[in-house]
Order: sequence, then C-alpha cells, then structure tokens
Amino acid sequence: MQELRRTRAGPFTEKEGLVNLHEVSYWFEKWRETREESYIHKFVQPMEKALEMLPKIYIRDSAVDAICHGANLTTPGVVSFENTIKPNQTIAIFTLKGEAVALAKALVSAEELIERKHGFVAKTRRVLMERGVYPKAWTKSQTI
Repeated sequence: MQELRRTRAGPFTEKEGLVNLHEVSYWFEKWRETREESYIHKFVQPMEKALEMLPKIYIRDSAVDAICHGANLTTPGVVSFENTIKPNQTIAIFTLKGEAVALAKALVSAEELIERKHGFVAKTRRVLMERGVYPKAWTKSQTI
C-alpha cells in the first residue's frame, strides 16, 4: 500500500469544505485583524452539519430551556420528527429554527410517537445549547 486516504467521515466529504493548515492559519489571522465572522466560517463548520446523519426531533421553543437544563423530552414538547426513529437509538433534538439543542436516546419508535398523547419520548444524554438562549417556560413541581 502506498497511500491511505480518508474521503469521508460521517457527513463530511473531501469535496466540500476541505482546508489545509495554511488556509486555517491565513483565515484565522484575517479574523483576528477584522473580527469578521465570515473568515471563521471559511474553515469552521456549524455543529449542526455533524448531526446531519442522525434522526431528528424538532421541539417547541417552550421546551428548549428545559432540555438545556437536562430534562428528558416529553410528548407535548415535540412538534415534528423523522419517521426513521427507533427505540434506544441516538437522536438529535433541534429547535424549529434548526439549532441543535441536545443528543438523546429515543425511548419510543416514530410509529409509537405518532400515537402518544403524553409521556417521555427521549432521554437527554448530552446538552449542546447553552442555558438561557431560549426563555424559561417551565416551573419546578412542588413535592409534598
């Protein structure tokens, strides 16, 4: 073997967005001089790009901050979802604007989710969005 070359890693391919270290250095210096974000976007892809291949659930704005605090996703927070979701599968939770909120483990399949009126649908595993980006729309329940 003379050469081993990776042409794809997940959603990232060799043809789109490939830069070498010299280009990274150049664009970073340009950003440092001007503080224009467009220079950073020449070599840093949005986090959402890495999640393209995962099944997704889109949630209400009112559920985002609860998820950011580590709450598990319940049926009332779900607006839409992909029909490929299976139980115990890793899924991505997104806002309606397409912003990544968290990674979670699906507790039900897409077919079950269609029928559900209440209950947990995903267990939050890793929060990706900072707390407070969306307004808090939940309260702690009082235990007696």
